[in-house]
Amino acid sequence: MSAPAPDTGSGPLSLETALDALRAHVEPGRADGMAGYHKVPRTYLGVPNPALNDLAKNWRQSMQVNDRVVLAQSLWATNIFEARLAAAKLLTQARITPDEGVWSLITSWLPDFDSWAIADHAMMAGQKRLMADLTRLDEIETWTRSQSHWTRRAAMVITLPLTKQNHPKPHENAARERVLGWAAAYVQDPEWFIQKSVAWWLRDLSKHDPDRVRAFMFEHAPQMKRFARKEAEKYL
Repeated sequence: MSAPAPDTGSGPLSLETALDALRAHVEPGRADGMAGYHKVPRTYLGVPNPALNDLAKNWRQSMQVNDRVVLAQSLWATNIFEARLAAAKLLTQARITPDEGVWSLITSWLPDFDSWAIADHAMMAGQKRLMADLTRLDEIETWTRSQSHWTRRAAMVITLPLTKQNHPKPHENAARERVLGWAAAYVQDPEWFIQKSVAWWLRDLSKHDPDRVRAFMFEHAPQMKRFARKEAEKYL
């Protein structure tokens, strides 16, 4: 796997230029299908995900971090579906130094979440920043008490990388246990998206630490929705 391109960008990209680039990849008829699938009223251009990936990759390689933050903020503010996805992809990179501005922008998007696809893309960018600095769990824990189920769900999605290690370091294991504590509280939440987020987290963890998931399910499965239990135990 090649190393990330250094941030020696050629200069900022205007919002208008970025939107023109998105529109150049529109597939006729695709937007209507996307609007019907996502069921959230906003503009859908009809740009396929591979094209978004390619555009975001080129922008990341050609722009400095501060310029990417500015463009991501502008793209997000349009409320166009593909522009919001592109904003998140623009900031999805393992090594960003300094990254405080990136983290601040990603977390500022939380109140806008109204779609799992947009929320997941934003949290994938956030995952990189969390794993670069696990002390950010303190801030994320405040999300678990939000009135918005999208924000509560985001706490589980952004922490998914903690499920991936076969042999986590002590501080990573402590972080994993902390999130499992949130999950234990979430199992009493009747909201479908919350139950799904817990199941997703446990399902992924079961690939690397099945015994820990079995212990969790032994204690908490009776409180979980049936579909969530089935999903969590999929690989056990």
